[in-house]
Amino acid sequence: MGWKDTISFLRAPNFGQMFEGRANEVELGCRHTVKSHGPTVARTHKHDWLILLLLAAIEVILNIIHPFYRFVGKDMMTDLKYPMKDNTVPVWAVPMYAVLLPIVIFLLFYLRRRDVYDLHHGILGLLFAVLITGVLTDAIKNGVGRPRPNFFWRCFPDGKDLYDRWGNVICHGKDSDIKEGHKSFPSGHTSWSFAGLGFLSLYLAGKIKAFDQRGHVAKLCIVFLPILAACLVGISRVDDYWHHWQDVFAGGLLGLVVATFCYLQFFPPPYHTEGWGPYAYFRAQEESRSNPQTDQPMNGVSMQQLNQRSMPRNIAENRLNSSFDDMASGIR
Repeated sequence: MGWKDTISFLRAPNFGQMFEGRANEVELGCRHTVKSHGPTVARTHKHDWLILLLLAAIEVILNIIHPFYRFVGKDMMTDLKYPMKDNTVPVWAVPMYAVLLPIVIFLLFYLRRRDVYDLHHGILGLLFAVLITGVLTDAIKNGVGRPRPNFFWRCFPDGKDLYDRWGNVICHGKDSDIKEGHKSFPSGHTSWSFAGLGFLSLYLAGKIKAFDQRGHVAKLCIVFLPILAACLVGISRVDDYWHHWQDVFAGGLLGLVVATFCYLQFFPPPYHTEGWGPYAYFRAQEESRSNPQTDQPMNGVSMQQLNQRSMPRNIAENRLNSSFDDMASGIR
């Protein structure tokens, strides 16, 4: 029994099992690259990209048309006399951190896993979240026409207020300032921030498996970091007197809800066991298993060729293991 236990301990390891996880990563990286599957994925979702262009055109139109000029009386000016300040977060910075930053992170994950489905659906879902949020936000802005907290100084830059016989304001400020002065609800900065960074937060939660029930609370710090940044943007809108707190709350809620819906169109929920990858990747894996003869080449070597090349090594390992078993049992 002592010799048998010793020989069993020294038995040659099964290298196939040791590198099983590594092989899966290699398969993931080599079979779904931009070069091999990118054109096919883009053609499959060509209608989605056309809808994105339509949403972008609608967004441009909504920014051109005038909002509803709501009645603003003298007794309402008490809450609308806050000073005009510059934006702490300029308009041009919003797409930088809400769109470009998440795309850079998607690219970093692609370089790690080489999964074009993850890259394509991440970018597509993000753009849908941002553009749908933008269209909803600006449509509501134009329909509501709520005056901003600094509306008085937009309407009367010299401080001399004037009203008609019904008590409505007669503005003599710049047309562009007056137009923007009626776009308080909801906050566009906040809705865009929560749409883009909220989508990024869900994406990171799935990738780092934040809800794997292992109690790694530190992962939540990574998940909440984009949400914190979006919250700070919303707070800056109130501090700059460009929005009321209700505008910021509604904008954040709108952006986060749209981001969640768009994310779940392409990815499982972050708490799901397969939440680390898009639905399309798992469908492609199922098709590959059901049709192994149609497996695409990996760096010039097909899966069948790879299996054939690994067969002699597996046979040798099995023979070596059998020899150790025979020696332990006293046959040799």
